[in-house]
Amino acid sequence: MSCDEFKPLITGYLDDELPPEERALLEDHLADCEACARELAQLTKLKEELSMMEFKEPTDAELARYWRSVYNRLERGLGWVLFSVGAIIVLCYGGFKLIEEMIKDPGIAVLLKVGVVALVFGTVVLFVSLLRERLAVRKVDKYSKEVER
Repeated sequence: MSCDEFKPLITGYLDDELPPEERALLEDHLADCEACARELAQLTKLKEELSMMEFKEPTDAELARYWRSVYNRLERGLGWVLFSVGAIIVLCYGGFKLIEEMIKDPGIAVLLKVGVVALVFGTVVLFVSLLRERLAVRKVDKYSKEVER
């Protein structure tokens, strides 16, 4: 067997996952092949160094600081703005096409056409009103900073 066929076995050997037959074949090859023995030594050293590392869990204070960070707030704010703009465009376009098709269709009663137009425009007016109110209240809401998000 060539080195290319033994190299995939090295990590299995390192993790003690090889069957006895393959382990014996690889050990024979490692005794004769300096390149594969060097690769095993490098991987062994890397495994030892990685085993000494620990993942440090962030403290509650660090997590709270992260969630309040400017970058995170800007990122989420931008995401909500883009989502809202996209939703408004799609809803307005869909409403416009619905109204356009209803007006063109002579089989639909005039009362139904007026009702759909009123429904679409009423929804837009309510949405804009709610958005305007939330933006105005957000600036003066004394409790918004009390709630941890």
